[in-house]
Amino acid sequence: MIYHECMAPLLEIRDLRIGFGTTEAVSGINLHIDEGEVLGLVGESGSGKSVTSLAILGLLGASAQTGGKILWRNVDGSTTDLLNEPPEGLRKKRGREIAMIFQEPMTALNPVMSIGRQVAESAEAHFPSWTGRESRRKALQALEAVAIPDAARRFRDYPHQFSGGQRQRILIAMALINKPRLLIADEPTTALDVTVQAQVLELLRDLQRQHGLAMLFISHDLAVVGEVASRVAVMRNGLIVEEGSCRRLLTAPQHPYTQSLLAAVPTLRTDRSQPLAMIGTTESTAE
Repeated sequence: MIYHECMAPLLEIRDLRIGFGTTEAVSGINLHIDEGEVLGLVGESGSGKSVTSLAILGLLGASAQTGGKILWRNVDGSTTDLLNEPPEGLRKKRGREIAMIFQEPMTALNPVMSIGRQVAESAEAHFPSWTGRESRRKALQALEAVAIPDAARRFRDYPHQFSGGQRQRILIAMALINKPRLLIADEPTTALDVTVQAQVLELLRDLQRQHGLAMLFISHDLAVVGEVASRVAVMRNGLIVEEGSCRRLLTAPQHPYTQSLLAAVPTLRTDRSQPLAMIGTTESTAE
């Protein structure tokens, strides 16, 4: 796909501010995601990453106070400010144009509904004219696309009958069944062991390339983000402290906080006789 420099980003966040009572969770950030691009958003717990993603989807709740703009480029080239979009407009976009993989596969699925029914329901919410046979066919295709073994036989199984990695794949199938333009993956591998984590990351990479998806990949781990993202924004205390290509941030981070995030990740070269660096301890200069 060829992109023109004059083309507006698929999603552009301008001076986004999010508060809850007297607490400011996000303090005026600016981000953009182009068509087909993978942007990694990295930071420790409480930095404002997940709150930002919920603002994109209009899922913050009535207690949140928001400011700024979240501009979404529609198929016809026009833009919509998602922060000011009426609830009905958001419902049409949520799950159809913008989908999300939530971070806890153990609890994100309905335990009393078969996985096939849950995946099919994700499509029926946006395509009510589909017959039961059509939605089942689409759901089965989605499960096969994420490599659920013997998907046709297991279509009527329940979440507790699947492993954690398989449940994460089911959530990915639910997110992708409607062929969204933007996929938000919020810590999609946190609850998985290292081997399964690598498998899920490889699956996400393959699906992103196959479908030309734009993706916002949220994690606290720069090494994980480095597996999928082309560009990375580092978030701390509600602010973006550094942004750049994934290669540059991993090899030559400029901000002390980014440096401390990398220093806290153990590698084969880490001196095991010394404690790991604590996040923030490498900061010797003011932000």
